[in-house]
Amino acid sequence: MKSFLDIVEEIKSIVSTEFNGKKIYDKDVADILGISQMNFATMKKRNKVPFGELLDFCALKSISINWLLYGQSPESLVAATNRFFMVRYFGQISASAGGGADSDDVENQMIQIPQEFVMMLGGERELKNIEAINVTGDSMEPTFSYNDVVFVNRAKTDLARGGIFTIRTEAGLFIKRVQKRLDGRVDIISDNPVYSTQTLHQSEIEVIGRVVSRFGSVD
Repeated sequence: MKSFLDIVEEIKSIVSTEFNGKKIYDKDVADILGISQMNFATMKKRNKVPFGELLDFCALKSISINWLLYGQSPESLVAATNRFFMVRYFGQISASAGGGADSDDVENQMIQIPQEFVMMLGGERELKNIEAINVTGDSMEPTFSYNDVVFVNRAKTDLARGGIFTIRTEAGLFIKRVQKRLDGRVDIISDNPVYSTQTLHQSEIEVIGRVVSRFGSVD
């Protein structure tokens, strides 16, 4: 996959005609993507690709996300597989890796995913169970960061073996590492050590699904 800097340069090239020959700065790209300059600078430093914003940008410009991220043309993808792999993306829903988030907006769009990600999501047979949502907050850093797009398998809700899940509590929608205790209660764990572990009864938790990927494997 291209680096964050390479993607930024591609975006500058795409929108160059809109600037009438004027120099395009990073702050202009941040504005185009709807990212604050502070968050943009952090992403640039950490080489963190803002998948959600790029998906919206590609949809607006009618550009293939595969081309922007990998330099793959749609024609080459069709020639290689003659198939498209699609999952539902809820762009307006954010699960918090911090202080709680949710949305009543259930609008979604179908997004195409690269073939190499299909196996990371559990194989083609699991795609019907997969939904993509956004991450907000920092409590799961470095595993997840603000604006990451994560893939959730809604068919996997068993907490017996633990793992990272999207859950809903009375405080909102969260992405957390979950571990069952011997007494039947559940530890809600943040990977960022700044945040303390919360313990709840399982009846206080609605398990939405297991987080299976972030355009890459999840530990």
